[in-house]
Amino acid sequence: MSDVWGTDRLDLPAYLNRLGIEVREPSRAALDELHEAHVRTFTFDNVDVLLDQHPGVGLDAVQAKFAGRGRGGYCFEHSTVVAAALERLGYDVVRHLGRVGDPAAGTQQGRSHMVVEVVLDGERLLCDPGFGMGLLRPIPMADGAESDQDGWPYRVDAVGDGLWGLRRYREAGWELAHTTDEYEVKPIDVVMAHHYTSTFPGIHFRSGLMVGKHLPGRHVMVTHRTVTVRRPGEPTEYRPLRDGELAEWLDVLGAGLTADEQARLLAHVATLD
Repeated sequence: MSDVWGTDRLDLPAYLNRLGIEVREPSRAALDELHEAHVRTFTFDNVDVLLDQHPGVGLDAVQAKFAGRGRGGYCFEHSTVVAAALERLGYDVVRHLGRVGDPAAGTQQGRSHMVVEVVLDGERLLCDPGFGMGLLRPIPMADGAESDQDGWPYRVDAVGDGLWGLRRYREAGWELAHTTDEYEVKPIDVVMAHHYTSTFPGIHFRSGLMVGKHLPGRHVMVTHRTVTVRRPGEPTEYRPLRDGELAEWLDVLGAGLTADEQARLLAHVATLD
């Protein structure tokens, strides 16, 4: 069977070295380790979209960013490199696309989110390394499955024919983060979804900055105007950015930008509403 995803081209040692972990036989503990190491190593961000320099979502471009430079990106990139690494490590991997938001609230978007399913010892597990505040570790794809992730509760529900909803518990209760479908995904589907999310004039990835990461004991999301800090069991801290603070957060979050990229980014966000 041909490798349509090109996973043989992944520099697996370089990726694992960036995560600070070693090759392990497939197991739930090893899968959890890789997933958590990934989301604690790389930022979720749309920097390249804002700078009009996105290299695309092919594996060669993604691994050059992540393994090569320590840069982050958004869901298509995160899930592409994680899926490739897991396949190379011997896991049974399925790629899925989904829709962010809650249809009941009128906020659901197109199929513009990418996740990874791993089938391990007969259990289906949802890996979501590229969401704004995503999972630390995989969660079973089973109706009503719950997972406490270092104090952050998550739940998966069957929300329709072949649809899985990921919910996270917040101050107002359970919130639907996104729904994942089970249609077959091919590389061109990811390319097309990325093209929309990176070029469509009205898309939020082009109108505002997002840089986030799981840090010890907290998750931080910074935009060009605000900073949001979430800690398990505590009220969310949400406030405006102070003058000059964005550059500080880019360093704390380990965005991995060159001096030129950071200068261009700061200049660009200064023009945003």
